[in-house]
Amino acid sequence: MLNNILKTSRQVLYPVARTFSRSSNQCNVVTEAPAAVSAPPAAGSPLILPQDYTDCLPVSRSTARQAWIENTDAVAERKVGLIELHPDIFAAQPRVDIIQENVEWQRKYRYVSMAHTKTRAEVRGGGRKPWPQKGGGRARHGSLRSPMLKGGGVVHGPRSPTTHFYMLPFYKRVLGLTSTLSVKLAQDDLHIIESVDIPTGDAEFLKDLIAERNWGPSVLIVDEDHMFPANICQASDDLGYVNLMPTFGLNVYSMLKHDTLVLTVAAVKHLEQRLLYQLNRNDAASKGGKFKLDQV
Repeated sequence: MLNNILKTSRQVLYPVARTFSRSSNQCNVVTEAPAAVSAPPAAGSPLILPQDYTDCLPVSRSTARQAWIENTDAVAERKVGLIELHPDIFAAQPRVDIIQENVEWQRKYRYVSMAHTKTRAEVRGGGRKPWPQKGGGRARHGSLRSPMLKGGGVVHGPRSPTTHFYMLPFYKRVLGLTSTLSVKLAQDDLHIIESVDIPTGDAEFLKDLIAERNWGPSVLIVDEDHMFPANICQASDDLGYVNLMPTFGLNVYSMLKHDTLVLTVAAVKHLEQRLLYQLNRNDAASKGGKFKLDQV
């Protein structure tokens, strides 16, 4: 009687189990319950997994990701195919610190400070000697525009224009792109379209298409060619939250500034080709040197 109760309880607790073989790296489904609930598995035996264990292995970062290709010839969404995305580009480990460094770099290299102060030679007036050198009982001065006097020049003050330019290391720029693309895909903010050809140049068509696809408040559309069709250029001119960009201008700051990133199939292939070359180039060590302005 006790054996029957234990057998029934094991069938309720473990109606379906999954076994993972360490030798073949395969996950199989078995319908029999384990021989004993509390007994540990012997060495070399399959590992018994509970019923609610749906994924036998974690998601591999070396597995290609897939994304739907959407149409642009109509407002209604239609899936026209699947595209495989390279895991080194679209499934990289997101480095938030490198993304932040890229954002700060892009903010500062284009910033020029116009703060400016005048030296004693540039301040108006003060040409004559204010009082005689001796006999007055006062300190000797040669000009009223001396930095020691009120209204005089400034010593070591800011001089415009002052640039804040500096160059981020090469592979931090590359990893910033791969990290941002991976984050956009993981957050479902990355969409793939056939092409940037739309049937009309009316801004309402593009506005309705964005609303129908739930592309978010701001959209960045990227294509391989820097010459965009006339229809999408005309339609996006009236929409301040839609911007067009070629692949060679894609950067971390622009991707984060826009809520949704829309890539064409040609843009995806071009980005994968260029970024994979940079990640696996033979002269990678030479790219780690100090940046020089005259560097070709």
